[in-house]
Amino acid sequence: MPHLEDDLLSLENQLCFAIVTAARNVVAIYRPVLEPLGLTHPQYLVMLALWEQSPRTLGEIAEELAFDPATASPLVKRLESQGLVRRTRRPDDERRLDIDLTDAGRALREQALTVPLQIMERVGMTPSEVAGLRDALKPFSGRLDKLA
Repeated sequence: MPHLEDDLLSLENQLCFAIVTAARNVVAIYRPVLEPLGLTHPQYLVMLALWEQSPRTLGEIAEELAFDPATASPLVKRLESQGLVRRTRRPDDERRLDIDLTDAGRALREQALTVPLQIMERVGMTPSEVAGLRDALKPFSGRLDKLA
């Protein structure tokens, strides 16, 4: 009979392992759904943030997505090269760079409306099951500085 300590340290019982494995698999599930839109999963997250509110600064996008600004910057540059966003300096503050949707970026939102339904279909979950799982993960989804 296994000891309780052994069960606690079993890989299959580790929350961290389950979350990391699930995160990797979620990205793989999204890949074929996002490919026709020309987006990677991180680019999709940036577009979601901009579809909710734009223009936004790079710092605002990074904070919203819990990304480091150094991670968000190349994503935005790539989206700009795809013609989906534009970066402009504010006339009243040259230090601030606004990121805004182009007409093509706004139009892409219509195509993206099917993404959540396709994902739910692929994983066999209902909207309420997805919401329950999302809500259950909220304690782990905050910024690290807020968790400490």
